[in-house]
Formats: sequence, C-alpha cells, structure tokens
Amino acid sequence: MNKQPKYRQVADALRREIDGGVYPPGTRLPSESELSSRFEASRNTVRSGLNMLVSEGLISSSQGLGYEVRKHDVFELNASRFENLTFPQNGDAYSTDVTKAGRRPTQTFRVEMTLASEYVAERLKVDNRSTMVLRFCHRFVDEVPWSTQATYYPEWVAKDAPRLAEPGDVAEGTTRYLAGIGIEQAGYFDEIAARMPTPDEARLLDIGAGVPVLLWTRTGYSGDKPVRCTITTFRGDLNRMNYEIGDLSARRENEPQ
Repeated sequence: MNKQPKYRQVADALRREIDGGVYPPGTRLPSESELSSRFEASRNTVRSGLNMLVSEGLISSSQGLGYEVRKHDVFELNASRFENLTFPQNGDAYSTDVTKAGRRPTQTFRVEMTLASEYVAERLKVDNRSTMVLRFCHRFVDEVPWSTQATYYPEWVAKDAPRLAEPGDVAEGTTRYLAGIGIEQAGYFDEIAARMPTPDEARLLDIGAGVPVLLWTRTGYSGDKPVRCTITTFRGDLNRMNYEIGDLSARRENEPQ
C-alpha cells in the first residue's frame, strides 16, 4: 500500500510520464478535472500535486490555459574557449558561439559608472567603493532570455580604453579590443556557484518557480594585475557549461564528423 500523501502520488505519476515522454516538452497536461477523475482525488489535491511539479521547474501554469510541460532547449557553452583569441571569432565571443550553434543571438546594453561592491573590489584588488565602469548585457538565444552579464573595469583600464565607457556594443568584443590596445589578458580565474534567483533576475531571465540560476564569475588578469571582473547569471534550466582540461585528442577522434 502506498503511504505517500495523495498529492505526492499525483506528482510522482505525472513526473514519471513526463520523463518517459508521455507528455513531451511544450504539451499541455490534462485539466485538473480530468486528473481528478483519473486519480480519484479532489481538485485541491490534484492542484497540490501539480504545484509540486511547478516548484521543481518541470511544468508551468498559466491562468486559463492550464499546465504545460516546460521546454528545455539547452545551450552548451565551452568556457575554455570563450574569449580565447586563438579561436576565430565573428564579432564577440557570445555572438560567435550562439551563431555557430545554429541559433540567433540578440542583446541589449547598459553602460554606467558605478561603485565597486565588496565582492568585485576583492577580485580587482581595489578599495571598496572604488569607481568602476560597468558594462551590463542582457542576452537572448532565439529571443529567449539566456543570461545577464555585468563586467566591471577599474578606472585605470577605462582611462586607457575609452570605448569601454561608451554606450552600445564593442563590435569585436571587449577582450579583443583591450588586447588590440596592449591590455592583453594572460589568464582567467573562474568561480562557479548556483542559487535561487533574486526577483530582478527572475524577471529579466523569465524564470519560473523552482528554477535556479548559475553564476559564473570570471576575473581576467594581465601579467601583473586584474583587468576586469565579469559576473554572468544564466538560467539554470537552459544552460550547460563545459571546460577542456588536458589532452582531449581521444575525445575529438570519437566525435561525429
């Protein structure tokens, strides 16, 4: 005998069917009334089970439209190659990678002077509340919100690279622009974390209940000091990151041509 509460039985059964392909991504689940009949449960019980799946990020609900299985068209980002100037680029690294994947990149920009938070100041080795140039990008893949990216540059970099403080895009990408004027980033230190989104992040990335964000902080260094700190916030359900470490010739030999 199943001792689980009825609403959990409803959630477990529907989860198995979603995972098994009975309800593919983008399809609507049966109505609450139909599920009530199927599971011999009240609509409140069924609703509680459905809300469990909403909180897990597996389905979404719309007033008057019922429940829909979420689509998870994942974009894979190779973080080892991202911004690596030895690889050919057509525009900035983001546009290049998204276009190569056969998808469409769009982004909006905001540029402003701001004060460094303790988190950023620690990574750039400057005093707390130092003045920074902030370049903020809101990025989309196929018109679906993909990430926000906040890059902070200390004053000495902005003074030598005035285009950083100008509104709008730097067409060739800021990493390539800086290298072209002699501020080459010799290495990166990456930090990866996950948490639930803030209200602003949920709004900008159109994140439903139960979906976390992936935080990627990359600090770029010249030969002797930090050049910039970039904090990218990804939708956790639509992104996957990978790194290449060591000799991967065996992997490449087995990749499909």
